[in-house]
Parts: sequence; C-alpha cells; structure tokens
Amino acid sequence: MKELPLGVNDYKDIIKGNFIYVDKTKYIYELVRREKGIYFLSHPRRFGKSLLLSTLNCLFRGKKELFKDTWIHDKWDWQEYPVIRIDLTDALTRNIDVFRKDLIQIVRKQSIDLGVSLDEKEEPRTEINEYVTRKAYTMVMSIFR
Repeated sequence: MKELPLGVNDYKDIIKGNFIYVDKTKYIYELVRREKGIYFLSHPRRFGKSLLLSTLNCLFRGKKELFKDTWIHDKWDWQEYPVIRIDLTDALTRNIDVFRKDLIQIVRKQSIDLGVSLDEKEEPRTEINEYVTRKAYTMVMSIFR
C-alpha cells in the first residue's frame, strides 16, 4: 500500500518513493501554456509550493520517465530546458549586505550546476543577467555544433 508523502516536497522523491501522488499536471500544463502573464503563487505554509516548483523543474528538465502515469505524459514536448531555481530559504536575513552576498553565492552555485562560468561581480542583478545571457548563448551555440 502506498504511503502519504508527509514531509516530502520533491516530485522525484515522491514518484521514486512510490508515495501517493494526486495528479495535478493538467493544471500545471494550463498554467505554463498561457502566452502572457506573471504568476504569483501564494499559499499557506505546507500547502505545496515547493512540490509545485519541483514538478515544474522535472517537467522543464525533460524527466519524462517520472510522469508516465500522469495526465501530462503524452502532451508535453519533453525537450530539456535550462532551469534557474533560486531558493532564498537559506538567504533569510535582515541585513541587505549579507543578503546580497548570499544571493550571489546562490546564483554562482546554479551557474556551476548548469555549466556556465561567471565573472566576479558585486551586484546580484549583474550576476543574474550575465548568467542568463551566457546560458542562452551556450544553448544557441549547441544547436550549431
């Protein structure tokens, strides 16, 4: 018998751990297929925000095998896209200078994980812009190789 995924908020862990999963991929599909809009996802604590982001991460990284029993399985294109996921949980502080340093470290770690090297900068905005630009360039160039 499958168990409830109490305290598990990673989509891959829920599927691979054979936990109960309520398929919401139809709604996720509708959300990401909209052509315009900015989405602010607000839910009470412990209400599934992290699981939603983890599910989106798996979708955009093309992890088709994790979605074999879901609504979206035969509707998604399963192309792999670069995913930038910035979790500010570890950057909680009331000091702006500490926050900036933490944010830069988070962006640098993401860039290493995606194989993008960044120049040393002091502004998080500059780091993020450079990161996105280099990743886009890397993707475009890989098409021509």
